[in-house]
Amino acid sequence: MNTILVIKPYRWNGMWVFDDEDTGLVREPFVSGADDIIDVMVEEIDNADEGFNLIFSHLPFPGHDLQLDRQHEESGGWWYQSTKLGMQGWLCPALFHYFEQAPEKIFAKFQK
Repeated sequence: MNTILVIKPYRWNGMWVFDDEDTGLVREPFVSGADDIIDVMVEEIDNADEGFNLIFSHLPFPGHDLQLDRQHEESGGWWYQSTKLGMQGWLCPALFHYFEQAPEKIFAKFQK
């Protein structure tokens, strides 16, 4: 399993979604605050709606933009909080396509 992972979210029908051929996920949406976190993090990325790279890991890596801290489980997914942004977002059970267990921390970078 890779330590650093990449997906390419884009806007579809007004929502942030992503496809991942390796996991069979198609137009998997970000909801319940995760979408709001993305809105903030891509403000400086030109044409982010068309797609951007979201690089993420359970380990810190050079240049990461955001740290999310695990909060509590709900509906098969987990709530994460960004102290930097003062925001929370829920990551649905698709999280387990990338991690065996919900990591205590997720580090992310948002780039074109």
